[in-house]
Amino acid sequence: MQPPITVGTVLQNRYRIIQILGQGGCGRTYLAEDQRRFNELCAIKELISTARSALAWERAQELFHREAAILYQIEHPQVPKFRERFEQDQRLFLVEDYVAGQTYRTLLAERQAVGQTFTEAEVLQLIQLLLPVLEHIHSRGIIHRDISPENIILRDSDAKPVLIDFGVVKELATRLRSPESAMPETTVGKLGYSPSEQMQTGGAYPSSDLYALAVSAIVLLTGKEPRDLFDENQLTWNWQRWVKVNPRFAQVLNRMLNHIPSDRYQSAASVSQALQPLEQVSLPPVNVSNLQTMAVGRRPDLVPAAASPKKPDPVIPPSPTSSVLDNPLAIAAIGTAVVIVAGFGSWALVSSIRSQPKTPDETLPQNFPSPVISGGTTFTSTPTPTATPTTTPTNEQPVVSSKRLNLGSNNTVTVQETLKANQIIRYTFSGQEGAKLTTFIEPGSSILLTVLSPNGQPIDLSAQQVTSYQGSLLVTGRYTIELTLVPGVAESNYNLSVALEKLVKPTPTETPLPIPTETPLPFPTETPLPIPTETPLPFPTETPLPIPTETPLPTPSTSTPTFPPVDETQPFSGQRN
Repeated sequence: MQPPITVGTVLQNRYRIIQILGQGGCGRTYLAEDQRRFNELCAIKELISTARSALAWERAQELFHREAAILYQIEHPQVPKFRERFEQDQRLFLVEDYVAGQTYRTLLAERQAVGQTFTEAEVLQLIQLLLPVLEHIHSRGIIHRDISPENIILRDSDAKPVLIDFGVVKELATRLRSPESAMPETTVGKLGYSPSEQMQTGGAYPSSDLYALAVSAIVLLTGKEPRDLFDENQLTWNWQRWVKVNPRFAQVLNRMLNHIPSDRYQSAASVSQALQPLEQVSLPPVNVSNLQTMAVGRRPDLVPAAASPKKPDPVIPPSPTSSVLDNPLAIAAIGTAVVIVAGFGSWALVSSIRSQPKTPDETLPQNFPSPVISGGTTFTSTPTPTATPTTTPTNEQPVVSSKRLNLGSNNTVTVQETLKANQIIRYTFSGQEGAKLTTFIEPGSSILLTVLSPNGQPIDLSAQQVTSYQGSLLVTGRYTIELTLVPGVAESNYNLSVALEKLVKPTPTETPLPIPTETPLPFPTETPLPIPTETPLPFPTETPLPIPTETPLPTPSTSTPTFPPVDETQPFSGQRN
């Protein structure tokens, strides 16, 4: 295993290591600063591979790229965003957002230290806030597989729960340790929190995550560990003897905890629907009554405000002097004054009422002079002006225009155009997995670009609202470069440059090299080498050599001469035969 990266090291000329957050048998997690994003904090996971041969390393890389692409599909504010993957010095890294906060395991320990646990309302709210997150990832075919209080963080910025440490990362790290061996679909999970089908057979389904979420809920409610709440003989959960909750809430939790997958809720949406009655009961009625009291408390104040326009009546007193009425010019002046005052009163009435959030009711006096009544009828149409703020955003909706980029034979193109306010331009192009994309806006313009992947989401956080981007495409499909104006700018000219460098995979041509060198080696080392040391050497030493030494050589000398000659003249003194 390679040693940990030292603090202060800069990876990819971008990420400066600050400290080690955690370490296990399958990898390490570092806290780092992203020097290209104003030293924003991020978490870097190093996945350790034990591959030694070139073929095993190639399989590890392929597995790493494929599984990492799954993580980029997750786009939810309560899930740390996976920014990118990269390799350096035969090390594999994943970069994700850093979440500042405390895990629910730490929060539970703090409560237990003072003899407390989480309340029913807090646990219910936690479940209701996490169900949309599970619904989002399940809709993309992703199962978390490792939900527990350790993997839920209460974020400091907005006090919302965040799901961390997806099981797919742990599974990937486990498989990278031995990329040559075939492993089951998943063996990731936490004992006591993961259901039996996940721990025994390796199967994981949406209901498996719901099971783990329910176990986490009863642990937070009771302060007990799963082993203390589960009866292994009866295969039942006995958590209700430790805490009393709403019977409906207990019924929902028990169904989520069913050991048979088909008897549980099959989706996060079905759990949300089952909890709706509890959500309605848990709504504080004080808020509703406050809203009603505020509305009722303000409406009586409208009556004197509406009656105030009756003040023009005493202004009409030119009539007391009867001598003035004899002058036609005076009568004309009085008539003009009455019309002006009546019009001003109508305007004042309308202005005062329009400033109120509610329209006046039938409590308005009925003995208003005719100009005021006409003003009242004008007021009846004033609700339409109050709706004008809702229509103004429609005018601000940007006009989106799409254009297709022709990269040409050299896979580069430069576009010169003008972008106006309330306008978005999108350039689309086809890209292959692994191709290197380089795009930028030449300095001097007030344009920002965002690179969108085929699923319509930004390809990376570093490719969102920037002036330049360089990176590798994750999947094959149609990508989009979206251009928008900097806020507050009415119009700007721009030069957009796009270059797409296709990936030429040298590894397939290189990896076959070790294969022929390995197999022929045992064939030349043939065992027949000891055969030339033939034992036939003793055969030339033939035993027929003693045959020439024949003893019959003395046979030519007759044996008869050995006997002395018989003298026939002498008398025979012996016995004849």
